[in-house]
Amino acid sequence: MSHPVTPWYKQFWPWFLMGLLMLSISVSSTFAFLAIRSADGMVQEDYYEHGRAINMVLAKQERAASLGLTARLRLDPLTSDVVLDLEGAEDFPAALDLELIFPTQDDRDIELTLEHVRNGRYLGQAPDNLRYRWYLQLQPRGDAPEWRLVGEARFPDEGEIPLTPGRAAASSDS
Repeated sequence: MSHPVTPWYKQFWPWFLMGLLMLSISVSSTFAFLAIRSADGMVQEDYYEHGRAINMVLAKQERAASLGLTARLRLDPLTSDVVLDLEGAEDFPAALDLELIFPTQDDRDIELTLEHVRNGRYLGQAPDNLRYRWYLQLQPRGDAPEWRLVGEARFPDEGEIPLTPGRAAASSDS
């Protein structure tokens, strides 16, 4: 009583094992292609210079804290008008730079110029349909701004967004 031996290619297990092998090869090839093709936007090219710049940023935030500067920002979701009220300044700069920084993709960062209208009120125009979470940095327009305010916003749901000197102010109080 001998059982007929079926060829290997008619059995289930060899095909199952080869299928797993082919699946793992195709998935790893896809991930390798994506890793090579897309750049990591969070990695700084010049670590040393970036590290030295952190001290300059903290000095700007400490300067804003010593001046008692704060700001409130509003973005109209229909017209994309930006209205900013700066408080605590003795003299108001003619223009401010507002940088909207996307947390994970540096190519989505946006720089806006806000023009002084009167008594610390600044106006500007943002791109349409701002969405998601953004970090905000506000400083006077110029080559060497002397102070910086920071904040965080989630568009379009956020109402009034406070901008403060940031962590540097908290550390100087203690």
